[in-house]
Amino acid sequence: MPVTALLILIYIAFISLGIPDSLLGAAWPAMHGDLGASLSLAGTLSMLTSTCTVISGLLSARLISRFGTARVTAVSVLLTAGALLGLAASGSFWVTAALCVPLGLGGGAIDSGLNNFVALHYKARHMNWLHCFWGIGATVGPILIAALLDTTGQWRSGYAAMGVVQMALALVMALSMPLWKKANEQEGAVHDEDIVPMKLRDVVRLPLAFPVFATLLAYCGGESVMTVWGASFLVDARGISPQTAASWVSLYFLGITGGRFLSGVVSSRLRTEQMIRLGVLCSLAGAALLLVPLWDFLLPVGFFVVGLGFAPIFPSMLHQTPRVFGPKASQSVMGTQMAFAYIGATLTPPLSGAIAHASGLWIMPVILTLLIVIMLVASHYIQRRLRAG
Repeated sequence: MPVTALLILIYIAFISLGIPDSLLGAAWPAMHGDLGASLSLAGTLSMLTSTCTVISGLLSARLISRFGTARVTAVSVLLTAGALLGLAASGSFWVTAALCVPLGLGGGAIDSGLNNFVALHYKARHMNWLHCFWGIGATVGPILIAALLDTTGQWRSGYAAMGVVQMALALVMALSMPLWKKANEQEGAVHDEDIVPMKLRDVVRLPLAFPVFATLLAYCGGESVMTVWGASFLVDARGISPQTAASWVSLYFLGITGGRFLSGVVSSRLRTEQMIRLGVLCSLAGAALLLVPLWDFLLPVGFFVVGLGFAPIFPSMLHQTPRVFGPKASQSVMGTQMAFAYIGATLTPPLSGAIAHASGLWIMPVILTLLIVIMLVASHYIQRRLRAG
């Protein structure tokens, strides 16, 4: 029972992690005028937050080995709560930019620490469901902002509400220390003090590190291409109306969220490597549907199939980390994996945007296909090496 209660708490923490990730994009059209900032500066805030998330992920093993997952998570949630409350009260762009620093640092520590904790202590289905709950949080954020803008015309109350929720969660995390201790006392469990902090240069030299990092970078790059450029591709390259494009893009998110729930259900019957392979092949089939000219009725199917294929890849890659690199090194590797994932998510949209500017947005599914092929080749190499011992 204590372990089940802790797992529920971790799920809630991931919902709260997903909400801030989607708040900025939804609120920025209303925010930037109040802050006296141009519309384009949203990219600067996003990159600043991502950079701090990368730094936090790289430091996570050192922090957790010294203070423990529970304490680091509680303090990180408190950090993000303070940042959200500050953003609700911010009156200038520069204050907002400064608050993105604790927001990114807190989010990165939560992400890296909880992913590794679940990989070490729980089965694959729980990792898939964990990221399903992140998807729920990411979906709730824009809905909350839209409802508040519609009823009050204010975006600040959305940030304030999420800040209060995060404060309450930080308190619950602080009170849940006995549950974390109970989980660490399970037979065969890896204790936080057993974690071996590794330098970045040592992590990247580990066998299979490069193909693992390449898979995650390509995955998050592909996810970002779909998120940032999906609707623009439909409107500019295929002549779909903006309203229809928005609804078709939502099918992609439905595919990811629903697919992760289903992945958790079937993960007891399929091995992790099978889940990854099926996910990559499914997403490749979806990308192929987006490449078919003229037949526009295939486009919404393609968006859904790409999301469905993407669903098990990221959670399954993270869950196999202790098996591939060993449980004591897994937190250092997990932090580095999350860093590469965020680098892919941060750099791919502007790079693909520059390519699309030169050639046209028709190239979006081509870029997506190339990223999926990188995932296919790298993940196949990883599994072949693991089978060979």
